[in-house]
Amino acid sequence: MIGCRVARISVRPAVCIAVAALVAGCAGGPPPAAWQLQAQGAGERAIAAALRGDTRIAEVEAAQQRQAVARTGQPALLARVALQHCAVRRASLDWAPCERFDALREDAGPAERAYASYLSGRVDAGQIPLLPAWHRPAAQRLLDSRPVAPADIALLTAIDDPLARLVAAAVWFHAGQGHPQVLALATETASAQGWSRPLLAWLEVQARVADQAGDALSAQALRRRMALVSGTR
Repeated sequence: MIGCRVARISVRPAVCIAVAALVAGCAGGPPPAAWQLQAQGAGERAIAAALRGDTRIAEVEAAQQRQAVARTGQPALLARVALQHCAVRRASLDWAPCERFDALREDAGPAERAYASYLSGRVDAGQIPLLPAWHRPAAQRLLDSRPVAPADIALLTAIDDPLARLVAAAVWFHAGQGHPQVLALATETASAQGWSRPLLAWLEVQARVADQAGDALSAQALRRRMALVSGTR
């Protein structure tokens, strides 16, 4: 069955908050409704397009996903969708406000609000248990005021899902915990997946850091990589 297959795929992008609620129908249950299948497919295509830097397609697919979910009349589900796409933007170091979630915040649940706070780089101890399990150790580390050390990088490498790992690294960076190994891990995570938009963003950060350190050779090498990704070399 298709129901089990779709339910399994639905939780693959670890940036989602309880996305399984969008696609049910496993373990002998009823098959997914048409809106669930449409939302799932459009959401996956939107994420893929955003990560490869195809903004136009990403916006079209995200709009189709929202339209499918809106047919349920459940603002809490739309709030999850909004957070999903906000997290993808964070992976590319895009810190624009999550306006679609903010418009639905009143009808979102505590878990969604906690995740929204986390994506803004603000989290308190009471919210950490509400976050997706793969983000909790990284979020807990944010409560520690000491600078990130090399040993802390294991908290990021332990996140199996590459997109969730990028999101966690971005949150650390935004919170002022941009250790060089955090930047390197995020860059190579995006590179390994062929995700050009976040890769360019993280390479640019690394190049700026190299410039500030007076390391012209490293900065030039990083910008040569950027030229390859952008197709200008």
